[in-house]
Amino acid sequence: MNASIRVVSTGLVYRNPSPHLRSVVAYHPSLVPGNQGDWFATFDIGQSVEAFDYHTVSGRSRDGGESWYIEGPLLKEAPQATTHTIRTSRLRDQALIGFGGLFHRKDPEQGLINRETFGFTPMDLFLVRSFDDGRSWTSPEKITPPLEGPAWEICHPIVELKNGRWLAPTATWRGWKGENPSGEQTVALISDDRGLTWPTYGCIFDGRPAALRHLEVSVVELDDATILAVAWAYDISTGKTLPTVSCFSENHGETFGKPEQTDIEAQTCKLLRLADGRILCVYRRNDKPGLWAALVDLRSRRWRTLAEEPLWLGADSGMKGRSSSADELSTLRFGYPSLQGMPGGNVLCLFWCQEDCITNIRWLRISVE
Repeated sequence: MNASIRVVSTGLVYRNPSPHLRSVVAYHPSLVPGNQGDWFATFDIGQSVEAFDYHTVSGRSRDGGESWYIEGPLLKEAPQATTHTIRTSRLRDQALIGFGGLFHRKDPEQGLINRETFGFTPMDLFLVRSFDDGRSWTSPEKITPPLEGPAWEICHPIVELKNGRWLAPTATWRGWKGENPSGEQTVALISDDRGLTWPTYGCIFDGRPAALRHLEVSVVELDDATILAVAWAYDISTGKTLPTVSCFSENHGETFGKPEQTDIEAQTCKLLRLADGRILCVYRRNDKPGLWAALVDLRSRRWRTLAEEPLWLGADSGMKGRSSSADELSTLRFGYPSLQGMPGGNVLCLFWCQEDCITNIRWLRISVE
């Protein structure tokens, strides 16, 4: 039987209800299966992606993802002169965990990213927890990483492995002045005490030898406890995207094998392991407009794309190396898909996108055969 991917239905999680009165953009959704058949999601909103009111809020659906209502901010009292972004996931004990970045914003005339150095404003990593299905959250718990960032990419929720270990996939990022003492590394921070400490890490992709950044890493545990990781390979000197790379870990994230090129050209590729063992990838395609999906067979640990189809064709990918990386990053028009399997075999996908000059969170119900 031929593999196939198709969009069954689509709708909105969030859209600015009063764009004629105020600017509100929405970015970076995390989709989490809820209790009792509902769905929970978090995403960021603000006047713009680097605005001083940028923060993470939650939403919920009671009808299988068809309609959503917004519940409010995750952090009820965020520290003054900061903004934040949080990625959320559900643990096996049903608690929710949020992995976030807290950005210290002293100068009201400066954004998150220095346009000259591509470095972040000073920031901290933190966790928040919810024990009532996302209705309330603990105060932020600062993470002390086992290597110096000095800043970090917030690109993935916490992954709980079958053996109970937690991984926090992230990447080093330059400081405001361009300093990067650990070099370009995409890593999995490791905790064996449920997030209380993070004493070790595994290097997923090492960009130091070839001066590459491996952006928006995605990590998934396979049936045999092997870990698959993919990333957007980005040439720092030219601003060009290279073919997507993948690698595996056989020791619970402590080390990863040699990266191999895949046969897709993806920015911000996110993964979902399907019930039959195949992998669904959803991404901003680099060489063609729009959000795309690929169905992948990984038997014998060889990447084989079985099908590739567009899901949404509303904009070009961006990040072509035509201007500064910081400016191109802040003018992207869609991205960051988040995927979960649905009862009955379909897949629910959330992503952010700009439509009619308004930046929304959109959902897609996807059939995969």
